Amino acid sequence: MTHVIALLAALALNATANLLIKFGMRGIDLELDGASALDGGLLGLIKLLLRHWQVLAGLACFALNVVFYAFALQKLPISVAYPIMVTTGFAIIVTVAGWKLHESLTVYQWIGVVTILIGVALVAKDAGRQMGGGKTGEAHQVHDG
Repeated sequence: MTHVIALLAALALNATANLLIKFGMRGIDLELDGASALDGGLLGLIKLLLRHWQVLAGLACFALNVVFYAFALQKLPISVAYPIMVTTGFAIIVTVAGWKLHESLTVYQWIGVVTILIGVALVAKDAGRQMGGGKTGEAHQVHDG
């Protein structure tokens, strides 16, 4: 169970990281008004990032995400963990981007998001059996012979 909680933490940190970096880069883009982030050299770039803490916080969230995700992968099959991580994070990002960034998806894109989530639910459905949690999982195992 702790590995599932670690996967959920990694998922939340990953989505948060992406959103924080987007918020920070929007601020940088507004500040630069068309100029390049590298116009001020490396020192200028560092000062720019320090003024836009969201980018740095996003990078920190990515680092923590890796720690939690690595822990989750100790026990969870990657064939289940990765689809959950990526697609659920995608759904979170799409939702928050629409709410806070006023980005919008078409009806067809939303149908795609829902379809992806249904697909991941089907992939994750047998996760307990893949980890040896149920007797019916033995039927799914492949044996070399």
